[in-house]
Order: sequence, then structure tokens, then C-alpha cells
Amino acid sequence: MRTMEFKMERPGLLTVGDMVHISEGQLPASYYYIIDPSLAMSGNFPFSERLHSKEGKVTDIIENDRGFYVTVEFNE
Repeated sequence: MRTMEFKMERPGLLTVGDMVHISEGQLPASYYYIIDPSLAMSGNFPFSERLHSKEGKVTDIIENDRGFYVTVEFNE
């Protein structure tokens, strides 16, 4: 299993247990991922850490002073 953290700007867009679809974006030296339809966004990952799964399950949502962070588990 692989987990990734995504930044969500507003509460209530996702709940623990939701199955989510992921889209991939490419920068010159890395990849980034978005929970569709634009609900949350990951940080940048180098090519060696590219995500191969396109679907995952929300396992945790944390709120802190910087916003909402969603943890998604992938079957990798």
C-alpha cells in the first residue's frame, strides 16, 4: 500500500472512506496529482516516485492552521 497527502482548500468536499479518481499532471522535472474534479492537489513528486494507480481510498482528513489535508491510500 502507498499513501499520499493532498491539500484540500475547503471542508466537506471529501469524507473518510470515499473512493477517489486521480489525474496526473507533468512538470519539467516532476509529477503532481489532483483528486478529480479538482477537490485536492498533491505536492510535486520526482519521476522515480510516479504514482501508477488512478484510484484510491480516503483514509484520513486533518485540519490544521494551514488548511485541510487528505490522506489517500493506493493499492501499489
